[in-house]
Amino acid sequence: MIDFRNISKTFSGEYLLKDVTFRISTGERVGIVGPNGAGKSTIFGIITGAVSPDGGTVTIPNGHRLGVMRQRIDAAELDRTLLDFTSDAIPELRRDAAELAELEAELQRGTDDDGRLASLLKRHGELQSRIEHLGAYRLDQEAKEALSNLGFPVSHFDRPLREFSGGWQMRAALARVLISHPDTLMLDEPSNYLDVPAVEWLCRFLNNFPGTLLLISHDRFLLRKLTRITIEINAGTATRYAGNYDFYRVERENRRKRLEAEKRNVDRKKEHLERVIDRFRAKSSKAAAAKSWQKQLDRIEDVELPDSLNYQGVLRFPPPPENGTEAARFENVSFGYEPGRELLHDFSLSVDAGDKIAVVGYNGMGKTTLLKLLVGVLTPQRGRVVLGHHSVIGYQAQEFSELLNDELTVWDAVRGNLPPGAPTSPINQVLGSFGFSGDATKKPCGVLSGGERIRLQFARIFVNPPNFLVLDEPTTHLDLAARELLQQAIVEYKGTVVLVSHDIEFIRATAKTILALEPAGAKKYFGDYDYYLEKSASGASSAAANGGGAGPAAAAAPGPGEGGDLARDRRRARAQARQALAGDLKKAKERVAKLEKELDESTERRKVLLAKLSSGMKLNFAEVNRELAALEERLKTIEDEWETAALELEALRQENDRIHRQ
Repeated sequence: MIDFRNISKTFSGEYLLKDVTFRISTGERVGIVGPNGAGKSTIFGIITGAVSPDGGTVTIPNGHRLGVMRQRIDAAELDRTLLDFTSDAIPELRRDAAELAELEAELQRGTDDDGRLASLLKRHGELQSRIEHLGAYRLDQEAKEALSNLGFPVSHFDRPLREFSGGWQMRAALARVLISHPDTLMLDEPSNYLDVPAVEWLCRFLNNFPGTLLLISHDRFLLRKLTRITIEINAGTATRYAGNYDFYRVERENRRKRLEAEKRNVDRKKEHLERVIDRFRAKSSKAAAAKSWQKQLDRIEDVELPDSLNYQGVLRFPPPPENGTEAARFENVSFGYEPGRELLHDFSLSVDAGDKIAVVGYNGMGKTTLLKLLVGVLTPQRGRVVLGHHSVIGYQAQEFSELLNDELTVWDAVRGNLPPGAPTSPINQVLGSFGFSGDATKKPCGVLSGGERIRLQFARIFVNPPNFLVLDEPTTHLDLAARELLQQAIVEYKGTVVLVSHDIEFIRATAKTILALEPAGAKKYFGDYDYYLEKSASGASSAAANGGGAGPAAAAAPGPGEGGDLARDRRRARAQARQALAGDLKKAKERVAKLEKELDESTERRKVLLAKLSSGMKLNFAEVNRELAALEERLKTIEDEWETAALELEALRQENDRIHRQ
């Protein structure tokens, strides 16, 4: 259990957190959300002790082990091999192993003191037992499995960590903390450096993690799949919601509506008291009453409304110019960075006008390379890339945010993307359509937030209106609201889109075609992401049944030495287990549905009562308030029952999924 009590933290005289109080119970799976800069990472820093609060206390049980993914790796660690660094996941093991070595050396030297000998032997047994309990003898194998599933080839395990890029080093840091078996696992944006297959694996791994999970993420896929509690950090406060991201979105809006109604009532009451006080303050006969009313007015607290969930920025893509029926095509393209090692071999692809294609696959398979070939940054070593009639490309590079000159103003950054000699008159109109107007056009790029930087990049693209968007990781550095805004803009865009993203929900919402880059070659799926998952899993199962290679569903194939009869027995056992679970699953679904219906009915009745109170009509206020109070109590009871029932249903669903995955 982790207790935050009245925690406050200021930066530059401004409150980042103010009197924040919440509790994280053992075994809870918590998503921590909120705008960029709201203080989510500061919460983690306070828990680990890296950040000291200005006020309040944090209570963590003695001996409670925290597993934290560090955003930077110590320079001293960079000379270690990838496998050595990753498998050294539990600091206590290092200390215990060193003490055990000292004990064994002393035992080997021998001692005439029987008491000392007994003490040494006892401590030796304790250390051996502890080392075994912490999993020392399986860490090496677990490290290999985690590294492989996060995209590292086995041939790289013995390479020094410093030979890897920063993104791959972060993958190694993620693998290290995942296998450390902590009581509480704390992950801050773990999917930032991952490709889609690695995100899928991470989700499966974390679903089976038995401890407490704290997840800071803008990845809706992970938040929906992994969390059961949501804590929003915003405007200095922390608000707890008893559900995952989808529940939080709905309940937050319902809470806002309730507070809006409450605020209207409070404001109306304050206005009435102010009018009465102003009217009678000057009359000596009413002075005492006016003073009493003033005290009553002073005691009324204002109702603070939460910020709107709707993103306040602007992202409107202008209509694309006309082009032909084909946007681009690859004709037998081959390309590689090293002699004898081609990322793309004899690759052909046709992109029709209006297509919305997501390119997926492990890092290193050539996704970014394919985009760079498409836009002309790279040239094929064999074959050619042909743009369609009147295709105008707008390209967002993955490294755009890092390459942006911080000294330039917003206006100058967009002007720099105009062709030589082109008029500058469209710049202000384009900037306005992407949320930059007035003094905002004079902002230095160095002070822009992540969301502002992405809007600036699209303004740079659309100052020469394209009909073909090529986007490499467009959601990086965007918070949840900005991602949803960009997602909607792409859905509504009438032009062609080819994109690479690690955000599964973003791909699911925007792409109508999936291009999968796999070791066996590229394959185009004429459907959305869920269609791709279904077909790729089906194909992998067929390949496995015929003795073929691995794929997303390769786990369904019989293992080494497992014959057809045994495989059939396992399938039959899984079917029986699912059937035994089906009755409980049905009852749980019905229970949740019944409670949700009661919640809806009670919520609607509360709206009616609140409307009556604020309507000004003649009514029995005491009777309405009694009913409203009883209704609030009933709502709280139903919400508690719903939370329990929903958790039970989710546990049954997870068990059903686990049986299905076996």
